[in-house]
Amino acid sequence: MSQAGTKAFILATGKNRDRTTIGRYPIVSLQDARKEALQLIGDRAGGKLHRTRMPFEDAIPLFVAEKSQKNRARTIVENERILRKYFVSLHRTNLADITTPDITRILDKLSDTPGSALHAFWTLRTFLRWCFKRGYIDRNPIERLDPPSRTVFRERVLTDDELCTVWLAADQTDHQFGAIVKLLILTGQRRSEIGSLQASYLTDNQIYLPLEITKNRRTHTFPIGLTAAATLSTNITPSTTSVFPAKGKHDQPFNGWSKAKAQLDQKAQIAPWTLHDLRRSYATGLQRLGVKLEVIEALLNHVSGTRAWIIGVYQRHHYQEEMREAVERWESHLRTILEARKDEELTADVAQP
Repeated sequence: MSQAGTKAFILATGKNRDRTTIGRYPIVSLQDARKEALQLIGDRAGGKLHRTRMPFEDAIPLFVAEKSQKNRARTIVENERILRKYFVSLHRTNLADITTPDITRILDKLSDTPGSALHAFWTLRTFLRWCFKRGYIDRNPIERLDPPSRTVFRERVLTDDELCTVWLAADQTDHQFGAIVKLLILTGQRRSEIGSLQASYLTDNQIYLPLEITKNRRTHTFPIGLTAAATLSTNITPSTTSVFPAKGKHDQPFNGWSKAKAQLDQKAQIAPWTLHDLRRSYATGLQRLGVKLEVIEALLNHVSGTRAWIIGVYQRHHYQEEMREAVERWESHLRTILEARKDEELTADVAQP
C-alpha cells in the first residue's frame, strides 16, 4: 500500500527481489493478479514453467489497469465497453487461439454501423498489440486487416422544423434525458460535457467546464440564456452534486444514452440523426443569424480554424460579451420557431371537425 492509501499487486522475483507492478486493487482482482504473476514468472524462467493460456476476457482487466495509468478515464471506460460488448463471442477463447477470420466475422456483423465497426477495430487492435507485447500471443491476428471503414465527417444539420420536433419530443421523454437534449440544442456543447455537469460548474448564468470533462482538455466558460437556466433549475436542488447522475449511481454522470435516444426517436419520428448533430445544427444556426465564426468557435470551445496555431497562442480575448449576445439571439430564435410551431398545431386542431 502506498502512502496515499492506494493498493496494488506487486511481484518480487530473483535474488535482488526485482519488483513488477501487476495492477491496482480492486481494478485487478486477486485471481487475475495471480494469473498475471504466473505468466511473468514463466516468461522470466525462459519457458521452464508452464505458460499460462490467457482467455480474452481475463486479459481485459489487466489491460484496463495498465492503460488507466496513462490514458484518460473516459477513454478507458469506452475501450472496456467495446471489448466487452462487441467481442463477447471471444471472451472465453484463449488469446492464442483467436484467428483473423474470427475477427472478420465480428466486424462484418457491424457493417450496418460503420462508426461502431471502426471503433471496434481500433480498440481491438490496441488491445491485441498490448497482448502481443505482454507475451500472451506470439502473433497478432488483426495486423493483416485494414480498418473496416474510413472516418466520415457527418453533414447532418437539423432544420428548424426538426429542432422543434426534437424539442417537443424531449418534453415527452425521460425528464433527465429530455433536459439534456434541450441543453444540447441551447448550448451546442458535447453530450458528455452536458451529461457530466456538476452543480458547482454553474454560476451567474454561465457554465464552467473543467479540463477533466472537455474533449480537448481545455477549460471552457460560456454564458447561458434564460431558457437554459430554467431547464437546469428543474434538475437542481440544494443537495444536488451531479446535475444528471446515472440511475442508482449518484456519483457518476448520466450513462443511459442509447436507450433514452431510442425512446426519443420513437416520439420524434424524423430522419436518422445523432446527438452530435445538434452541435452542428447549433453552429449552423448561429451562422444563419449572423454570428461571427470566431464567436461560434469560442462558444463551441474549438481550437481549430480561427483559434488554431499562432493566433490561438496570442489571441487571449475570450469573447464573453459577444458570446452572451449570440446565446440570447439563438434562444430568441428558438422561442420564435417553437411558438410558431405550437400556433400551427393549435390551428390544425381547431380546423379538425
